[in-house]
Amino acid sequence: MTSSSPTEADVIDSVVPLAPEHLLYALRRERPKIVASTQGSYDAMFSPAVQGISVTERLFVALQACRVSKASELAAHYRERLLAEGADAALVDAVARGEATSLDNERLQTMLGFTAKLIARPIEGDRAAVDSLVRVGLTTPAIVALGQLIAFLSYQVRLAAGLQAMAAEGSAA
Repeated sequence: MTSSSPTEADVIDSVVPLAPEHLLYALRRERPKIVASTQGSYDAMFSPAVQGISVTERLFVALQACRVSKASELAAHYRERLLAEGADAALVDAVARGEATSLDNERLQTMLGFTAKLIARPIEGDRAAVDSLVRVGLTTPAIVALGQLIAFLSYQVRLAAGLQAMAAEGSAA
C-alpha cells in the first residue's frame, strides 16, 4: 500500500483544494498518520490486488457514491480516473447522470443500486440487497470489499465536505 508523503498532495487536497500555503493544509498535517491513512485507504481500495471486483467496477461505485452524495469534486475525480482506466465514456456519463438503471451490464447495475441504497437509505441494505449481489456473481469476499469501499467513500465524502465548508468559512472571514 502506498500513500502520500506529508508534503505531497493527496486526493483530499486535490478535490478541496488545499494548497501547501493554506491554513487547513497545515492543520491536516498536524495529524500526519490520519492524512497518510486516508490516502493509504484510498490506494488500497483501488488496488488491482483486490479480488472479485475490478478496479473499473470500484471506480464506477465511487462515482455513484459521490453522485448520490452530491460530492461533485470527488465525482469529477472518479470520472477522470474511470476515463484514464479506459472505461466507456458513454457508460461513465450515464452513471454520472444517474441513469444506472439503463445499463446493459446487470452486475454493474446491481452494484450501483446497492451503493445508492447504502449511501442514501442504509436501512435498505438488507439481506435482499446482499442477495441481489450474490445473484449477479459477487462472492462473499467481493461483497465485503464492496461494503468496505462504500464505507470508505462515505468517510471520504464527509471529510472533503467538512474541509470545503471550513475553507469557505475561512475565505468569507
